Amino acid sequence: MEPDKLKIAVVGGGSWATAIIKILTDNTVPKEIFWWMRNEETLHSIRRFRHNPRYLSSVEINIKPKNLSTNLKETIKKADVILLNVPAAFLKDALADITAEDLKDKKIISAIKGIVPDENQIVGDFIHQHYQLPLSSFLVLSGPCHAEEVALEKLSYITLASQDKKLAIKLAACFNTRYIKTNISDDIYGTEYAAVLKNIYAIASGICHGVGYGDNFQAVLISNAIREIKRFVDAVHPISRDINESAYLGDLLVTGYSQFSRNRTFGNMIGKGYTVNSAQLEMNMVAEGYYAANCLQEVNKKYNVYMPISQAVYAVLYQKSNPVAEMKQLAEHLS
Repeated sequence: MEPDKLKIAVVGGGSWATAIIKILTDNTVPKEIFWWMRNEETLHSIRRFRHNPRYLSSVEINIKPKNLSTNLKETIKKADVILLNVPAAFLKDALADITAEDLKDKKIISAIKGIVPDENQIVGDFIHQHYQLPLSSFLVLSGPCHAEEVALEKLSYITLASQDKKLAIKLAACFNTRYIKTNISDDIYGTEYAAVLKNIYAIASGICHGVGYGDNFQAVLISNAIREIKRFVDAVHPISRDINESAYLGDLLVTGYSQFSRNRTFGNMIGKGYTVNSAQLEMNMVAEGYYAANCLQEVNKKYNVYMPISQAVYAVLYQKSNPVAEMKQLAEHLS
């Protein structure tokens, strides 16, 4: 193997992880890809048939069978760059056996769009605090980029945020393909929090659709949601940023409107009368916004930002507020 060939490990086995594997292997920059997931049966199927039987099963997996593993410590040891792509609610469990020494001198990319429960931290802060990883070695991968459209090779854009511009440029080059274009950013806090918040607002969008609101109201909701994101990220990390860039507004739009948005689907089911548990069971996928809605309430106690949409989603999901009544009340606070 070439001595300067980059080694990248993807951690997670869901649809977005599968899409990222496709992007990385379709990209022509010399590199070696490793893939960790918990499910041995799924890995065995991928080794044998070169497709993930559970997610994006049409995607052909072009990874050496020996580079597929359920041993995370060994996978991390082999790689220079670790791309985290498990649901935020399960991140601590996935990293339970990993130490700060294991991550020493590694570059960490988070493709997770959620908040780590209990700690109520975005992934960057969690990894920095618990594994002593310098923030200069941490990057955020954000959209707008639905896994299902990556599988179909529909033109999509991703943003890679890092405090180290040269590192962002180097790693962004590993994601460019004929159907993926990349942007870079220095806003690791804003892009990561925006990726969390847009899932909450996609749930709100789904709830509103579920209780009968139309496209006119959806437009007002999303218009207010981007302002809510701006207020929050400006309070958390007050730097100069253009909230209309694709990593903020673009990701919010696709998650709020797309048929592929699991958070919008989840919200739509809640609006139609499903309980949280029944909606989760029927979807069989994690809607990150459900956990984020609770975590963000705790985070915002520090900043006290005016966030009526986030508060309404929290009330419906965690306080069992009636979706129809809650959305009617929310409508009075939008402009």
